[in-house]
Amino acid sequence: MARGTTGAPRHAPGQDTRNAPAPGFGDPGAERVAQAGWTAQAERAEQAERAERSERAERGRRISPDQPRSGENRLIAFVCGRRSKYLVVVFWVLVVAALGGLAGKLQGAEKNDASAYLPSSAESTQELNEQNLFQSKNLNPALVVYVRDSGVTAADLQKAKADARYFASLPAVDGRVAAPVVSEDHKAIQTIIGADLGYNSDIGGFVTTVKTTASTDSAGLSVYVGGPAASAADQIKIFKGIDTTLLYATLAVVIVLLLLTYRSPVLWLLPILSAGVALTVAQAVIYLLTQHANLTVNGQSEGILVVLVIGASTDYALLLIARYREELRRHADRHQAMAVALRRAGPAIIASGLTVVAGMLCLLAAESNDISGLGPVAAIGIGVGLIAMITLLPAILVVFGRWIFWPVKPGYGSAEPTSRGVWSRVGRAIGGPGAGGHLRHAQHAAAGGVHRDRVRGRAGRPARHDHRPLGARDRADLGYRAAHLVA
Repeated sequence: MARGTTGAPRHAPGQDTRNAPAPGFGDPGAERVAQAGWTAQAERAEQAERAERSERAERGRRISPDQPRSGENRLIAFVCGRRSKYLVVVFWVLVVAALGGLAGKLQGAEKNDASAYLPSSAESTQELNEQNLFQSKNLNPALVVYVRDSGVTAADLQKAKADARYFASLPAVDGRVAAPVVSEDHKAIQTIIGADLGYNSDIGGFVTTVKTTASTDSAGLSVYVGGPAASAADQIKIFKGIDTTLLYATLAVVIVLLLLTYRSPVLWLLPILSAGVALTVAQAVIYLLTQHANLTVNGQSEGILVVLVIGASTDYALLLIARYREELRRHADRHQAMAVALRRAGPAIIASGLTVVAGMLCLLAAESNDISGLGPVAAIGIGVGLIAMITLLPAILVVFGRWIFWPVKPGYGSAEPTSRGVWSRVGRAIGGPGAGGHLRHAQHAAAGGVHRDRVRGRAGRPARHDHRPLGARDRADLGYRAAHLVA
């Protein structure tokens, strides 16, 4: 028979404890005795609970070779196995080495002309396609305007004609130059240059050459270069390096957030490394689809891809690492801790990733080519990021061990950080003054009741059910327990 610290049986024959005073009522000495007894009961209940968890974990580890294992368990065991984790890392290294060159070609495969943004059924798109029968789709005319406020002279017109002859000799022009035209007020001269320049050509260099030639020996003439070619050159100048800028800006924001979250100078490197690998592989896969599946990619979708892959991958990493850190306090073996973390956090991460992938694929229903092309681009990025975060990241986390969490390493058996700190104090403040003691008493009583029910259930004895009307002290005790559960 279990006894409390007073030495008396907890349920002696003939003794009715159902209407016993709740903690905080009656004799203070009796309250201290009862509290000590409940404390001991709670400790025993906690020990029994810990032993039961250890037993369940041990049973999970003792899987005989003849017993079939699910595909999920086999995958988890391979990702964070003692030897197989190195194979996972080597696999991703080989994938990056094989596809890294293709990822760099994605920007050259972008389609940034007007037809890449408009629906294929739009009349303007059809008109652009019909124009290809008569002229190059990369025709970007440039306009050169010479201005003299006092009026252009015959020498100014001769210079414009000489410049036109030089423009016609340029390879991108190939003779497509109209004769200079003088304005009605005789204050300006205009020359139209037909340049065959695609968005992947050196449009900026061509416009610079035209401007330099027209400004040489101008004798007071003001020279301006406009038209589609100049507009394209300005756009390229504005958006030049936008992918790199987006990448660096995204990395900077994510690194700061990881440093604030983990407060470790080294742990943030692993999520960033995994996200970078995912981005490289995703860009390579998308490039292959542009070449063999007619996938439309433009500068807009590629810029979104960078932010989306790094952001989503980091989000998945936060979930996994948080769970892994918890399990490191409960398991001495880091491989077992990661296996439990993957088994428990993996379904949520996979469900989140697949939801985003499904949502992105809905963009395929859009009529605009830029929006419909963004769907598979984003879906591939999220999918590759998801795979990397549940395979590569767990493997390298297990390879590096607990020291990667330095300076606050989650040691086996160490206390949970949620029991201390600012937010813990905020939670206790919300509970209000005087509630702490009642909540502790309710916790001990609840733990003792759960333990008694478990013991009786294991022994084949039914748990005690009391159907009598509740008294005032019963209601008070239930209130304390309810308050503890809410807290």
